[in-house]
Amino acid sequence: MLDGISLDQLRTFICAVDEGNFSAAGRKLNRVQSAVSGWVSSLEDQIGVVLFDRTGRIPKLTPEGVLLVADARNIVAGVDTLKARAKLMSSGVEPELSVVIDVFFPTAVVSAVAKAFASKFPLTPLRIFVEGLGAAYQPILEARCSLGILGSLPVTFPSLVGERLGEIPLVTVASKNHPLAEFNSKIPKRELAKHVQLVLTDRSDLMAGQDYGVISPLTWRLADLSTKHAFLRDGVGWGSMPIHTVAKEISEGELVILESDELPKAGFNLIVSAFHQASAPPGPAGRWFVDQLKGCLKLPG
Repeated sequence: MLDGISLDQLRTFICAVDEGNFSAAGRKLNRVQSAVSGWVSSLEDQIGVVLFDRTGRIPKLTPEGVLLVADARNIVAGVDTLKARAKLMSSGVEPELSVVIDVFFPTAVVSAVAKAFASKFPLTPLRIFVEGLGAAYQPILEARCSLGILGSLPVTFPSLVGERLGEIPLVTVASKNHPLAEFNSKIPKRELAKHVQLVLTDRSDLMAGQDYGVISPLTWRLADLSTKHAFLRDGVGWGSMPIHTVAKEISEGELVILESDELPKAGFNLIVSAFHQASAPPGPAGRWFVDQLKGCLKLPG
């Protein structure tokens, strides 16, 4: 008998609870009171539980009814969500959007766009992954993510299509207490080579055998940007960082920008693009996500 429970019964039960009595529920549902009472009674008969105590002038929920109305709400909400999500799918909106973000990309920008995404596409789950270098490209190449917001690499991937979004300024810094911070002019390359350079490691094999921006033979490779940032602050070594991550410490004098022939004081710009597989362009949700990111980064003049 439980398999015969209808959504009309559950909706009528919920309405009777919310409106406070069968008569008010009837007006809300545009039904006579007897119809509402009949729907509720048939539901009670099917589940074998009394939902309302009718001994008083106004029916009141029984303890069992208090528990079961929560289940009824969950069931009705789940069906409503299913119907709404199916409608979105039929219109072409992705059932889910999975995005891999370059570790250098400003987290504040991603957070703001994600918040707006939740309002624009409330039924489309957003999956965010953060990676660096080749490991950021791998989820796109393996179709584990449908969209990548990634920095440029000195290698190409013919199966991917990229759309330029802007640039992220990078600067090379060291702690104010680091020996390299004592130089008031360009630092000779031989001096840079005397000190540990902190480099973000690639957790993939896509750039095996290739070094990206490595100058010193004394190289420490770190798996994440936050650890590199902490090491730089503590004077463990020197290295490049996105300017938005270290701007405050530079302005306060805790970190010093290094300059050499290979490392201009103005820094250099990392080009950031939105990548997807050529055979799987983004749908409406992905397209909206990319469009929101445009203009958030430094664009070349």
